[in-house]
Amino acid sequence: MYAIVRCGGRQEKVALDDVLNVDKLTGETGASVTFPALLVVDDGTVISDPAEVAGYQVTAEILGDAAGPKINMIHYRNKTGYRRRLGHRQRYTQVRITEIAGPKKAGKKG
Repeated sequence: MYAIVRCGGRQEKVALDDVLNVDKLTGETGASVTFPALLVVDDGTVISDPAEVAGYQVTAEILGDAAGPKINMIHYRNKTGYRRRLGHRQRYTQVRITEIAGPKKAGKKG
């Protein structure tokens, strides 16, 4: 079973026990967060209807902070002596998927 979830400005494919980096989230290490499911594939059955997918919740545990690769930017203009060097390193939150829960089914009574 896997799901496509929205986290930050992107969509990610997740399965149980996957570890992924998402945009910076507020929360302590060990806290639980939920992501809305956009599509669920369960044993070859694709569930994409918004009414059905709304019942699915993807739960993840925050493992800690992470940093992306260093990006170097250089501005240079010929014959003027103009040189500028900038650097950037995007911050992420690392999460582990703990549960992909389906809609709760009504139990039979008596």
